[in-house]
Amino acid sequence: MSTFKKSLTAAVMLAGLFAGAATAQEYPARPITVIVPFAAGGPTDVITRIVADHMSKTLGQQLVIENTAGAGGTTGSTRAKRANPDGYTIMTGHMGTHAASVALYPNLAYHPANDFEPIGLIAGTPVLILARKDFPAKDLKEFVAYVKANEDKMNMAHAGIGSVSFTTCLLLNSLMDVKPTSVPFNGTGPAMNALVGGQVDYMCDQIVNVVPQINGGTIKGYAIGTPERNPAIPNVPTSTEAGMPKFQASAWNALFAPKGTPKAVVDKLTGALNKALDDEAVRKRLLDLGSDIPDGPRRGQQALADLVKSEIDKWTPVIKASGAVAN
Repeated sequence: MSTFKKSLTAAVMLAGLFAGAATAQEYPARPITVIVPFAAGGPTDVITRIVADHMSKTLGQQLVIENTAGAGGTTGSTRAKRANPDGYTIMTGHMGTHAASVALYPNLAYHPANDFEPIGLIAGTPVLILARKDFPAKDLKEFVAYVKANEDKMNMAHAGIGSVSFTTCLLLNSLMDVKPTSVPFNGTGPAMNALVGGQVDYMCDQIVNVVPQINGGTIKGYAIGTPERNPAIPNVPTSTEAGMPKFQASAWNALFAPKGTPKAVVDKLTGALNKALDDEAVRKRLLDLGSDIPDGPRRGQQALADLVKSEIDKWTPVIKASGAVAN
């Protein structure tokens, strides 16, 4: 290669590097779309809006929430996977979309661990074992005994195959070794209404949805699937205290970008998320909902990548053993 050609090649490479650096430096130059793959008003939507509001201030551009519900959150997740990897379309995923989906959907159009750039964990939303207020069991041990003795009469509510309420109750049912009648609803809201109305016997749901009902006595909370009690509902024992230590379940929510999004752009988003999680007003809003805010070791890109892989490994055998498949 001639000296001229070598110089020209070097100049082109340098120009490309400077262009990439300039793009990252200027980001974001316009509003950012955040795909929430569930309906407005649900726990994932509420938590996303809380942190997105603060991130908008840090980044100097509005984070615009776009609710794209359907197929247990996989419709919106697929759209996010196929978006241009420029940092202007990101998404909130959770245990259902980025772990349980692998076993539930044989023809899933994305792989959670391979098709996204992890930005960071927003918060954990612990899952509780719940029952109608007049369920004849005073604690979890009595609950298990009653469900086992009346398995053919039991109705379990959930928000559809692939939902957190469905998947976490698969774990509960496997631990109890029962197969009750499964009653699907179009969302956790209608399912909770049915539980409050006594039309179904029990369900599993995220803490974000249930604090007022438990504290108001309109439903029973038998256990929370976390190592420690939650200050929002201090009278509800942990699953370990209640006698079922293997029921550990949290519908964590996290931010992801499409695979190939520039590292400098993802780093900016991670930094903005961490600033939001350190803000006292944001923390109060999340804690009031019962959320578990991640500490330092659980924050950031690598921690989220590790979480996704471990959650896929955890939920895949539970789902496969149940025989559940989403079409």
